Amino acid sequence: MMNILEAKTSLSKLVASVESGEVSEVIIARNGKPAARLVPIEKMPKVRIGLFEGQYVIPDGLDQPDEDIARLFNDSHWNPGPASDA
Repeated sequence: MMNILEAKTSLSKLVASVESGEVSEVIIARNGKPAARLVPIEKMPKVRIGLFEGQYVIPDGLDQPDEDIARLFNDSHWNPGPASDA
């Protein structure tokens, strides 16, 4: 464990030590209390996919092509008109 000032002055060395596996982690303290942990990127927690799973209802047919929208993208004669400066 080391204090913030000490970690700040030797950050490059700390990152190299953790990255090479020389040390598994570095605990950085503020006022003598652990505040942060420096670990190699492989040991970072993985992001949980599906965090909101089951909380929203997806309407049926959402993944079906919409002919009107497709026509807007494909119709070379479609002209939205002049841009407004709203």
